[in-house]
Amino acid sequence: MRVVLMGAGHIGQTIAALLAGSGDYSVKVVDRSAEALQQLAHLPVQTAVMDTADANAMRTALAGQDAVINALPFHLATLAATQALRAGCHYFDLTEDVSATREIMRLADGAKTAFMPQCGLAPGFIGIVAHHLSKKFSRLHEVKMRVGALPAFPTNSLKYNLTWSVDGLINEYCQPCEAIHDGAVIEVLPLEGMEHFSLDGTEYEAFNTSGGLGTLCETLKGRVQTLDYKTVRYPGHRNIMKMLLEELGMKADQETLKDILRRSVPMTMQDVVLVFVTVSGERQGKFMQEVFARKIFADRDERAPLSAIQITTAAGICGAVDLFREGKLPQCGFIRQEQVELPAFLANRFGSAYQQSRQVESIG
Repeated sequence: MRVVLMGAGHIGQTIAALLAGSGDYSVKVVDRSAEALQQLAHLPVQTAVMDTADANAMRTALAGQDAVINALPFHLATLAATQALRAGCHYFDLTEDVSATREIMRLADGAKTAFMPQCGLAPGFIGIVAHHLSKKFSRLHEVKMRVGALPAFPTNSLKYNLTWSVDGLINEYCQPCEAIHDGAVIEVLPLEGMEHFSLDGTEYEAFNTSGGLGTLCETLKGRVQTLDYKTVRYPGHRNIMKMLLEELGMKADQETLKDILRRSVPMTMQDVVLVFVTVSGERQGKFMQEVFARKIFADRDERAPLSAIQITTAAGICGAVDLFREGKLPQCGFIRQEQVELPAFLANRFGSAYQQSRQVESIG
């Protein structure tokens, strides 16, 4: 399968390594940074420096390819999907942006090629898990989805290190969030809905952020009373971010805040991804609950370390592309994450990264 990968950042580099190493993909990687592409010199991939915000250059790069994997910043998702449609390529991305996903859904209507956005961790794998658990109930009551990408060793007041895109982080902290309450689809405010819980002896907080539900609101509308998604952090993080964004007014000056975070909050490869889903409802006449809880840890191999967010995000999109190549997903139109069967995903050579994680046995 001939694939163009757009974006050679940390996630893009991991995607390139997985696909090129499998032997089933011919991979061409494009990025505006020659330095980023140089990091792929050891892989059997083609590379090309390209202005990834240029529609014509993008369409030229897609000519003759089977699929495009978009690992660019979220604000380029609609542009990339539009050019994929024009080039006749299947399209996959990692976006968490709600408006971009809605536009991609519109582009996919009647298309002869497939469009599958939101193929990462959240949205992405978390939706696959939640939908799988929901099918075990004759009547759904509540679906709670919680995900955190956290430093293994927090040392600052934010109790946070940069583990992925700063653009995506601030976007999910600022945009309205979808939820279902009392059976109705509603919008809730980001950084609200604070809750605390413990998992494996560690205390966490969780609060509303945008995009993590993917298309589940639409899929489960009319079937569930309560559905929500919250980001998990260590206690204290949310209050500082709320102060910065709202009390100091940096929600209106996001670029300055992003610059501050990039300068002052170090990146880390030593992280842990927490996935926690609870679903309750009726089954065989009884009110029951199912829980899926996993921790995925970084690979600290000194020669080729991988952060947990690299592992989980790349596994999500590579697993989706691989299942599509094998004909286990629809071959045209818009594909929702919840159309992926969890057992098939976990059995996939890329998706198995989640299977190899540690299952959490006790929750309090």
